[in-house]
Amino acid sequence: MMSTTAVVLMIGLMGMVYQATQLTPPPQIDRKAEEHADDCTRIRLSDGRYLAFREKGVPRNNAKYKIILVHGFGSSKEMNFLAPQELIDELGICFLQYDRAGYGESDPNPKRSVKSEALDIEELADQLELGSKFYVIGVSMGSYPVWSCLKLAGAALIVPVINYKWRSLPQSLIRDDYRRRLVQLTYLFSSYAPGLLHWWVSQQWLPSNSVLERNPVFFNPHDIEILKKIPGFPMLSKAKLAEREVFDTLRHDFLVGFGDWEFDPTELENPFPSNTSNFHIWQGYEDRVVPFQLQRFISGKLPWIRYHEVPEGGHLIVHYNGLGEAVLKSLLVGEDPLTLDHVKP
Repeated sequence: MMSTTAVVLMIGLMGMVYQATQLTPPPQIDRKAEEHADDCTRIRLSDGRYLAFREKGVPRNNAKYKIILVHGFGSSKEMNFLAPQELIDELGICFLQYDRAGYGESDPNPKRSVKSEALDIEELADQLELGSKFYVIGVSMGSYPVWSCLKLAGAALIVPVINYKWRSLPQSLIRDDYRRRLVQLTYLFSSYAPGLLHWWVSQQWLPSNSVLERNPVFFNPHDIEILKKIPGFPMLSKAKLAEREVFDTLRHDFLVGFGDWEFDPTELENPFPSNTSNFHIWQGYEDRVVPFQLQRFISGKLPWIRYHEVPEGGHLIVHYNGLGEAVLKSLLVGEDPLTLDHVKP
């Protein structure tokens, strides 16, 4: 039986980034495409699923730059991307924030894969007639779909997750990485005993997610300060994890993100013409969920990646003051900051 400590770490890891007994098929949900008063809209995808999204910033028809934001694990289209309104207006930016499959108001995809996640982005862009000149920003777990849709005007990955199954990762960097062992353990239970895992994470005696959010194993001091100001990870509360649909969405997302991919990102060719590049990775030096050493390795293997490292940044740098502005200026107008020392809570 898993120890309490191991389970706490597993839940915490999944929050950053579950059948011994088989679960019964999830109930079918009847969702219709409609526009809501709260500015949320759904589109119907080619496979019949509905995808919910909302627009922020400059109206899409008037925007010079259109950016699709891809949220992370346990998040939704309601994620807050901090950027000065003056900059958004000056550059003419329209943000399109959508619920990934099974999250928020979007239908689940029982055939979720790295490719299907990328196709959802592409179909959203096609139906909204964004053309080929749109941008994508992926945050944490929301980064893995972006690796499969690089034919864009540009892309930025913020603290992107690393899949320890990528064959190019050197053993010298991952052999003793405790996060790798946690991923392997969680993947094992998610694959072969999800019923047991569902029961386990729903137990009342386990620590609440508020305790996990203060765990220095996963968060540096700046992250912990951020968690005092933001809602945290409500989707990972015991009450939400007890809901079958929520649990299945998280489990399937985890299995795809850390499962067997058809490719290794380090073997990708530069998707931008004439050896130019507009692909960025933003990483915190003190990130305790995704180690900076692995991000440096990935960037070193792909010289067309523009790598940015926040000196005192943890895993939650997307919530730090100044990060959003730096990402947008670099991605849209090629203005890289001389230093990122100012990016802090």
